Amino acid sequence: MRYSLIIPVYNRPDEVNELLESLTTQRLKPYEVIIVEDGSTLPCQDVVNRYADRLPVRYFTKPNGGPGPARNFGASHATGNYLIILDSDCLLPDGYLEAIDEELQREPADAFGGPDRAHSSFTPLQKAINYSMTSFFTTGGIRGGKKKLDKFYPRSFNMGMRREVYQALGGFSPMRFGEDIDLSIRLFKGGYRCRLFPEAWVWHKRRTDLKKFFKQVHNSGMARINLHKRHPGSMKLVHLLPMCFTVGVALCLIGALWCPYSLLPLLLYALLVGMDSSFSNRSLKIGILSVAAAYVQLIGYGTGFLRAWWSRCILKEEGDTEAFKKNFYQ
Repeated sequence: MRYSLIIPVYNRPDEVNELLESLTTQRLKPYEVIIVEDGSTLPCQDVVNRYADRLPVRYFTKPNGGPGPARNFGASHATGNYLIILDSDCLLPDGYLEAIDEELQREPADAFGGPDRAHSSFTPLQKAINYSMTSFFTTGGIRGGKKKLDKFYPRSFNMGMRREVYQALGGFSPMRFGEDIDLSIRLFKGGYRCRLFPEAWVWHKRRTDLKKFFKQVHNSGMARINLHKRHPGSMKLVHLLPMCFTVGVALCLIGALWCPYSLLPLLLYALLVGMDSSFSNRSLKIGILSVAAAYVQLIGYGTGFLRAWWSRCILKEEGDTEAFKKNFYQ
């Protein structure tokens, strides 16, 4: 089987360099690597050129439009049997492609995805954010890489698909956020089979500070309402939990004006997260940072959810692609 790796990038030449370097160590070599420069002001062409004699890499540029259209652009130039979509801030262990190949040889799939982990070189805050995104106490462990009884919805930082299926579905939609979940939903609606490949994991850097992390998860919360509008019935109870958590935090803070004990649930949750993260990461510092990351994640997602619910469901505003009128990344 031939694997085409598609990587959209915007102003991240250093990260592209690290990702391409990790690709040179793959035990199973990629058929082709497609870098799509999405209107960057800090291009990575010189970086890509340095790997021309070590990797079958091709470089394309297009006007800024966001990662979804950039992935579609790359897919239109791909020739492999399977398209593998990666974020530019990922690193691949040397057995990544081999793990995918072994899974597909064992049991075919139309689409697949893998989990992510924190690399030992990541900063304590990056490790704390990684904990927050994968922990049972924040996401229920749904992104932690374990097999689930329900459907697995791959995310665009680490997902693959048969090229014919990608073309039949029309690739990624022009949604501002949540375009990967939208594609996964359309996969299942189309009757295609999608599986989690637990051993096809990547190191994912995620956001480098809490402000950027808040913006990311806030947008994800907004995307959940937009997905609900596009795909009625896709909303699950678990998607409501960050909103409930956010409302609960607000009520506890208001209640503390009269009764300090109202803060007790917040302190107990912080203690639980801090202890679990400190133990799993073997670092008290990461544990403390994980408390901040957990609150930022849940409140960021919850406020985004409420914001979009008010505008889309109460005020009946239309459109989930309006943000493309401005530069996607700003």
